[in-house]
Amino acid sequence: MKKPLALLLAALMSLSVLAACGAKEETPETPETPVETPGEEEPAEDVVDPLVWAEYDALIKEIKSSTDFVAREALMHKAEDMLMETFALVPIYYYNDIYLQKPDVTGIYSNPYGTKYFMYGAAPNNVLKLQLASEPDKLDPALNSTVDGATLAANTFVGLYTYDDKGNLAPALAESYTESEDGLTYVFTLKDGLKWSDGSELNAKDFEYAWKRAADPATAADYSYMFNSIAGFDDNNLQVTASEDGKTLTVVLSAPTAYFLDLVAFPTYLPVKKDVVEAPADYATNPGAWALEAGFVSNGAYTLETWNHNESMVYVKNPNYYNADKVMIERLEFMLSADDAAIFAAYKSGDLQFIDTVPTDEIAGLLDSPEFNIVDQLGTYYVTFNVKSGLFEGKTPAQANAMRKAMALLIDRGYIAENIGQTGQQPANAFIPAKMMDGHGGEFKTNDADYTYPDEATTGYFDPEYSDAAVDEAIALLEEAGYKFTADGMLDASTPLKFEYVTNESSAHVKIAEAIQQDLAVVGIDMTIKTLEWSVFLNERKAGNFDVARNGWIADFNDPINMLEMWTSDSGNNDAQFGK
Repeated sequence: MKKPLALLLAALMSLSVLAACGAKEETPETPETPVETPGEEEPAEDVVDPLVWAEYDALIKEIKSSTDFVAREALMHKAEDMLMETFALVPIYYYNDIYLQKPDVTGIYSNPYGTKYFMYGAAPNNVLKLQLASEPDKLDPALNSTVDGATLAANTFVGLYTYDDKGNLAPALAESYTESEDGLTYVFTLKDGLKWSDGSELNAKDFEYAWKRAADPATAADYSYMFNSIAGFDDNNLQVTASEDGKTLTVVLSAPTAYFLDLVAFPTYLPVKKDVVEAPADYATNPGAWALEAGFVSNGAYTLETWNHNESMVYVKNPNYYNADKVMIERLEFMLSADDAAIFAAYKSGDLQFIDTVPTDEIAGLLDSPEFNIVDQLGTYYVTFNVKSGLFEGKTPAQANAMRKAMALLIDRGYIAENIGQTGQQPANAFIPAKMMDGHGGEFKTNDADYTYPDEATTGYFDPEYSDAAVDEAIALLEEAGYKFTADGMLDASTPLKFEYVTNESSAHVKIAEAIQQDLAVVGIDMTIKTLEWSVFLNERKAGNFDVARNGWIADFNDPINMLEMWTSDSGNNDAQFGK
């Protein structure tokens, strides 16, 4: 989660609402298939072309249908190999999350995927004044793709399952469920007496409607692919059926899915009320129109009472929430801002009790403060190249991949983690983060008898430590791509390399951009930086209106497929424009 999203470095925390591929480890079950370069009957070299992406799409489908979890892990390594060979995704570091919280505020918790839960906390006078992000992009849970949006959704809606304060899955509106022996059919029984915030009945038919709506291509949800584990997804005939009395929901999967309960806890699986969603005259062409202003019907712990766009939001306790008797904080007052300095000043003055972003320059002085919280997160901060950018015009797929790999090798990740992140972020050398599980009891990012990373010593696709040798390799790669260099290792004026890097306005993202700018300038690459407002940035990046952009992905659940399937050619989270 566009995480779109959608999907932070220590200084930005959950706002991040986001390698050289050596010889691939082959397995008998997954032989390498050459990818043809357009216009050539027989490619001169075996190279991954990010504009010819059918093989990747097919690979993800095979992973999703596999019932052999060891073979499935091998297929997932193959998929990451393909991504990393393109170097359209340049990993910078693995996330953790930071926030400031006043001592008299207790009980707020976060799951490993960046979603924060306020409903069971406590605050003076039962009011919490906080900052989470700037103006949210989408409040319709089916259309959200950001981490801040996921937090708002989790506090405004509730699904069959949720997460508890230990980060574990816990039943919410589901009283119980059964699973067939073959793992293909789930039957959820809902709790009695469930209501929407307007007091009307909520039942399994609302889930059937919401899931089918989110999966329908007409809704254009970035996360629609999250339903592709359910049978009928490809035909827009999702096999989800509510009983006549609305008490049970039957779901038929296309293949056993070990993480299915994680999916039903995800924001895209939250229920929405049909007559409310379809009330606007333009709902068919503007699916999220129903949730663009305060007052819409929801079913979570809070409802949105007022929304002063780009300034503030006020959420109030929903008396019809299924667990309302346990909700102590009755009012959430949000400051909407991306101005780190202003947010921090408001926190210091006591006008805010919880803030989800901290100015980079203040972090060092806060590390020993009991109000400064650092929590683990499962995700990767990275840079995205638009593979359709004019930057690569006239280059072969091999040359374009070499260009991107060269720029990846020039980045000093250690400097960024130590001097900008400052809270123990680990420099990244693969897209799938450390500590991600492999789907059958182990960790994915390890060397073992079945798979060895191209850079075995560092367990990744390249050595993440900056070095002169890396600079030399980068120059050699750029020369392969047709660039010329002077005797002192600088780009020759006859072959300049210039592009624009786009980021949102938060201070840490800008500082990272500036650090990358300086790193690339070492060999004469001219990178300019453009900053955009959060919601504008998200939509420009999604539309492919960029050369290079900062990015980040906090996992939606603990399985590598989550960070691999987002790059299929038809995914709404495919910012790199693979196969477009």
